[in-house]
Amino acid sequence: MAVLVSALAFLMTLAGGLAAMRVRDKRHLVLGLAGGLMLGVVAFDLIPESLQMTGDRPLGVPAPMIGFAVGFLLLHVVEQSVAIHRAHEGEYAPHVHAHGHVHAGDGGPGGAGLLAAFALVGHSLVDGLSIGLGFQSGDRVGAFVALAVVTHDFADGFNTFTAASLGGRDRRPALALLLADAVAPIVGAALTLLGTVPEGVLGPYLGLFAGVLLYLSAAEILPEAHSGHPRVMTLGATGLGLLVVLFSVGLAG
Repeated sequence: MAVLVSALAFLMTLAGGLAAMRVRDKRHLVLGLAGGLMLGVVAFDLIPESLQMTGDRPLGVPAPMIGFAVGFLLLHVVEQSVAIHRAHEGEYAPHVHAHGHVHAGDGGPGGAGLLAAFALVGHSLVDGLSIGLGFQSGDRVGAFVALAVVTHDFADGFNTFTAASLGGRDRRPALALLLADAVAPIVGAALTLLGTVPEGVLGPYLGLFAGVLLYLSAAEILPEAHSGHPRVMTLGATGLGLLVVLFSVGLAG
C-alpha cells in the first residue's frame, strides 16, 4: 500500500517541476514563488516535524537545530568555494567570438543550487520513508502522512527544478534531479519493507535540510528574484508561496 500511495507523490513532484519549466519567461516571479515555498517548508513543515521526531538535546540544544545550523553553514561554505573558483577562472583571458561578444566561459548550474537540489531529493526519500513508517503504524496514520507528503510534493518538484537551474543554461542536470526527486518517495517507501529507520536519525537530518533550504532561499533565490524586477509582484509571489505551504500543512494536519 505504501509504495502504491507514494506513486501519487511521484506524479505531484513531476507536475511541480513541469510547472517551473513552463513559466521560465517569468523568472523573477518563479524565483519569488520558489523562495516563499522554501521558507514555508522550513518554517511550517521541516522544523516542527524534526523537533517532534527526536528529543535529543546535545549541550542542551535540540539536535535538529544543531543540524539546522550545520546545514546553513554547509551551503554557505559551498557557495563561497564556488565564488572563489569563479574568481580564479576570471584571471584567465576571455575569448572573443566573431560576432564581437566577449565570454569568460560558460558555467554550469551553480554549486549551491545543485547541492540544495540533491538535498531536496534526500528529503523526498525521507518522505517515502515517512509514508512507509506511517503505514507500519496503521492505515489511518499512513493515510494522513501520505496526504501531507503528496500535498507538498508539488512544491518539492518546483523547488528542485528551480534550484538545479540556478546559474546554468543546461537543463539536463535539473531534469535528472527532478526525475530523481520524483522517484525518491517510491524508493523510500519500498525501503521500509526491509526494516525501520530510527526517528532519532531522521530528526537531525531534517533540521540540516531546513538550514540548507533557508540559506538557498535567503542568499540565492530571493536576491536573484528581486534583481532588476518589479518588487511588489515578486513580494506577492513570495507571500503566495508561504500561504500555499501554510494551508497545505494545515489541511494535511
